[in-house]
Amino acid sequence: MTILDDLKYSKDHEWVRMEANVATIGITDFAQSELGDIVYIEVEAVGEILETGDIFGSVEAVKAVSDLFLPVSGKILEFNEAINDSPDKVNRDPYGEGWIIKVEIETKENVSNLLSAESYKELIGA
Repeated sequence: MTILDDLKYSKDHEWVRMEANVATIGITDFAQSELGDIVYIEVEAVGEILETGDIFGSVEAVKAVSDLFLPVSGKILEFNEAINDSPDKVNRDPYGEGWIIKVEIETKENVSNLLSAESYKELIGA
């Protein structure tokens, strides 16, 4: 299982990569492995301003459907359209081609509440 040191993580198993004031967000390798083969991802919040913990979409897998919780407050800028046609990218490359959304955040304080890679490893028992 891969957990990248340069990312931040939520207790709901989303990861966050910051580039200036834009957060790229996806689900962790742990989350995708627990869900199994992902068959559909729905995000209807593009253009909306949401708060930390709000549901921004859902992931449908062979095993279950799971809500996606926003790990940082901000405006949803973009949905990764490539995963519409190939949702399995989230299984194959959750930290790369399998990213889900990009969010514009107002303050980096949002990110300070997230877990480090080490803390996330402890959370999942890795």
